[in-house]
Amino acid sequence: QVHLVESGGGLVQPGGSLRLTCVASGNTKSIYTMGWYRQAPGKQRELVAGFDFGGLRSYADSVKGRFTISRDNAKNTMYLQMNNLKPEDTAVYYCNVEATLRQYWGQGTQVTVSS
Repeated sequence: QVHLVESGGGLVQPGGSLRLTCVASGNTKSIYTMGWYRQAPGKQRELVAGFDFGGLRSYADSVKGRFTISRDNAKNTMYLQMNNLKPEDTAVYYCNVEATLRQYWGQGTQVTVSS
């Protein structure tokens, strides 16, 4: 079992920045992929950024150049630095990991970009 807790969401003006944090606990040694997803009202959940099994980063086209995913393995923590935020980035952001052939999700953190 892996337990995920996100934090760092909030209300920010367009052009602003936020950093999301995801802390993993439990059987963290079994994790082989990690990522951030988001879901806006009325839309499907989508992958924003992630690490594959080899540790390579990938980003959705809509966030390339603005968002940066990183992790601290010693702290079992993953981050999402979000810069130049736009209203269309408004969504609930979820931390996701794959471990032991299962997907685990955090509870989500709301990000609202509005003036």
